[in-house]
Amino acid sequence: MHDRDFFKQPFSEAELRALLAETAPADAFAWNSPRARAANLARQDPPPDDEIIRLMLETPYLIRRPVIRIGGRTLFGFNQREVESLLG
Repeated sequence: MHDRDFFKQPFSEAELRALLAETAPADAFAWNSPRARAANLARQDPPPDDEIIRLMLETPYLIRRPVIRIGGRTLFGFNQREVESLLG
């Protein structure tokens, strides 16, 4: 198990894109974050993927947490059923 505080040690663009390989950037974006709301960002009218990635790199608070990597899969946000299926 490896822990990383990506607020102190931010993801590079290459790392974030690798984590997003099987996930649409909009699904990893923290739409309910106060920062997203303050920027008038809404899931119903999302910016293009590259813009979402740029925003997440600039403001890591916009990445859904936790980020869980199990095997080759990455989950953004906690979903007990998905975690259990990957573990077992």
